[in-house]
Order: sequence, then structure tokens, then C-alpha cells
Amino acid sequence: MPAADAPVVDPSRERSARGPPAQVGDADAIARLLRDFNREFDEPAPELHQLTERVRELLAQGEITVLLAGAGPDGIAVLRFSPEIWTRAFECHLAELFVVPERRGQGLGRALVVEAIELARSKGADYMDLGTGEDDVAARALYESLGFSNRGGKPGGPVNFFYERKL
Repeated sequence: MPAADAPVVDPSRERSARGPPAQVGDADAIARLLRDFNREFDEPAPELHQLTERVRELLAQGEITVLLAGAGPDGIAVLRFSPEIWTRAFECHLAELFVVPERRGQGLGRALVVEAIELARSKGADYMDLGTGEDDVAARALYESLGFSNRGGKPGGPVNFFYERKL
């Protein structure tokens, strides 16, 4: 149940996570959400017009698949697909998941991840991975409640680590 001070949302304006993925025409909204996400976590982001152009390019080339939710839109999931090495299926990487602060706790993030899983399956993926910070307890709880694990291969398996390096 949303907090008492949560904004009232007009259901007729609400964009569900269910529906077709975002199109090139949604690039402005996508870029705004991605920029806001990086700003919230003090991460660098290019100027909005540059990010918008990059999103347009990636969408047009089919390099990213984006799901949006909420009237603003207020939430975003960015997916990337690549062929698996070990099977003929695809693997899906949930590259970004963000819900604007005033809409958190209302189910948008869950709806986006559930739709991302369904979309990935429909595109032939049999695996999805993602990365999140150790201190992002809410995100970790969401992912774990949806069956994601940081254990290799089985519930008692070794802890998986995600590493990154600037090049």
C-alpha cells in the first residue's frame, strides 16, 4: 500500500510496464530517467541532449530494449541481449532499473522486472543477470524475491562477484 503522502496518480495517464517496449520516439523520456538515475547516485552522465541522441542510436540499432512504466514515465528497465556461448539461447542483461523516488514502494520496479523477465523469455533468453550495490538493500530484496541469486549454480553455491574497470 502506498504511503499516505504518496502522490495521487490518475490511472488514465498511467503507463503500465506491460505493453510494447519503448520506441525511438521515447528517447527524450528514457534519457531523462537515465540522467536522473545517475545524478541520484552521484555518477557522471553526459548532457541530456547527448544522452538522448545516444539512446536514439541504440534503440534504432536494436542494441537496447527499454521498458517504461508510470505516467511520467516514472520507471525504466534497460535490457541488452546477446547470444549465449554454451547454448543457442540468448542471455539478457538488466543493465538499468530505476524508479523515480516519489513512486518507489508502489510496485513499479517489481512490474518492470517481471515484464523484463517475460520479454526476455519471449525473445529466447534463458538467463538474465544484473548488478547492484551491496548497500542497495531494497533492490537486492526485490531481485531476490523474484528468484535472482548471488550464489553460483545453486542456493548454497559460492557468492558471485561483479567486477568492473574503466578502460
